[in-house]
Amino acid sequence: MTARVPRNDYGVLVPPCPDSWRPGKTVTVVIPARDCQRKLDLTLAGLAAQDYPAHLMDVIVVNDGGPLNLPSWVREVPNEGWGIAWAIRTGFGHATGEVVLRLDGDVVPTRGHVSAHMRWHHAADYLVVLGSLKFTASASVLPSARELGEAVRDGREDLLLEECEGHTWWDKLLDEYDGLTTAPSPILHRMHVGASVSQHHDLWTQAGGIDTSLVLAEDTDLGYRLTQAGAVFVPELEAPAWHLGRSTLMLRQTEVKRYNAPFVADRIPYRRFLRTEGGRQWLVPYVDVVIDTRGSSFENVRGGADAALVSTLPDVRVTLLGDWSSLDDGRRSPFDDPRLDERLIKGAYEHDGRVRLVEDAGPTSAPAPFRLVCPPGWTVAAQTLVTLIEKADKTDLGLLHIALTETHEGIVTARLERTCAIARALHVIKDGEEFDDVVHELYGSEWLDGEELGFARVDISVKPPIVSRNTEAAHWRALAIDRKIAAGRLQKQVHALERQVGVLEKKAAKGTADSARWRAKAENWRVQTVRLQRQGERTVFKRALRKARRLLG
Repeated sequence: MTARVPRNDYGVLVPPCPDSWRPGKTVTVVIPARDCQRKLDLTLAGLAAQDYPAHLMDVIVVNDGGPLNLPSWVREVPNEGWGIAWAIRTGFGHATGEVVLRLDGDVVPTRGHVSAHMRWHHAADYLVVLGSLKFTASASVLPSARELGEAVRDGREDLLLEECEGHTWWDKLLDEYDGLTTAPSPILHRMHVGASVSQHHDLWTQAGGIDTSLVLAEDTDLGYRLTQAGAVFVPELEAPAWHLGRSTLMLRQTEVKRYNAPFVADRIPYRRFLRTEGGRQWLVPYVDVVIDTRGSSFENVRGGADAALVSTLPDVRVTLLGDWSSLDDGRRSPFDDPRLDERLIKGAYEHDGRVRLVEDAGPTSAPAPFRLVCPPGWTVAAQTLVTLIEKADKTDLGLLHIALTETHEGIVTARLERTCAIARALHVIKDGEEFDDVVHELYGSEWLDGEELGFARVDISVKPPIVSRNTEAAHWRALAIDRKIAAGRLQKQVHALERQVGVLEKKAAKGTADSARWRAKAENWRVQTVRLQRQGERTVFKRALRKARRLLG
């Protein structure tokens, strides 16, 4: 029975105990190398000291340029292209192990590094195991291969290598998502660092292998497609490897990000902040809207397809299912052709870059992360796709059922499928199980009301407006910008009012102090007045007394 991991909660797996397990799977270690003999010697010295059974492990070094001096137990193969992506592809092509561990030529594994990877692969066959790294402060002051090999064998390599700070972003994500056990699907590919990573060869093939057109970011792209293939990502922290010197990202981070941005934006829809331009078409869409046109009218198909294409979500692809290959170009009546609607559909969309006409949509829409299966004759509102994805992403749901209407044959539904959830379910399902039940067990699912989400029947009596595909989307984007500007104005007004309140508070405080001062002065004046009054009264009394004495005398 294949173990079942819900979402990325690999904690449900029980890998073999390090002290008592008996390995049975073979592993090929693939190392790309270019002019790195000195560091490569240290990498191979670490591999020679591994505790994984030697008869189950072989090592391939892919030579990407420059002479290499390798021990007899290492296979050297020339790169079939150039660059690291081609080297990885070449190495996988020659690998014979059930599992392939990619290791960079400047990475030294600790003694239990390969075993730490392989324990997990004995627990399930759809895991991507991420090796953790320590970074040395310098790549120039290094021990000899013999010294390091002995140190790795004895577990004291840290006495020869000086550690510096590593990739803090990697550790931060691990902490934030409980070692990735609670990480949502869009996060996982970010953790796929190629310096030390392993997976079953079949999983790598299912994901489409590595993109050899990429010079950088090939590991990020592969991690994304492994996610869509249903992989579970496991960070292995018990047996790290040593990266000799700082990584390119550490040394030239700004340049790396600038270079990678356009290539990553084209291939990874999760990076929404990179897809901000309107009117663009991307290599990998965010949502694939699938409509089965068989038996449907041209008008019903057009209504659904056009509504999806003017969604406020810009990176949408529409897939139209039909028997397109059997439409011949023989003599026919343009009006009485029994397959007229099929020809009209094909004529309307076969040259649209965002629409594909296929006979089989496949089990998933990989590498697109979402698929909306919608019956012909139904349209979506401008915001429907955005709302659906937001609902799915809120708790990383694998499937949304959308109830559209009820007929005597049952409920008519649409469905939003998360690609990685469907792929995982296909991998672990057993005979006799209901597929949607398995998806629910792995990722969760939910029923929704289509009318509330903006689904509506196609009204063929209404002539479609002559607008650009992006007119409505542009309207919503412009409205969002206007609201952002208005919010900015309100924020400025709030700041101005806060400043005024501050001034008034200061004046009030000052007024309170002034009032106290004036009260003190008033009290002083009152006292002086009373004193003067009494002095005056005494003076008058004295004058009257003197006058009386004169009169009596």
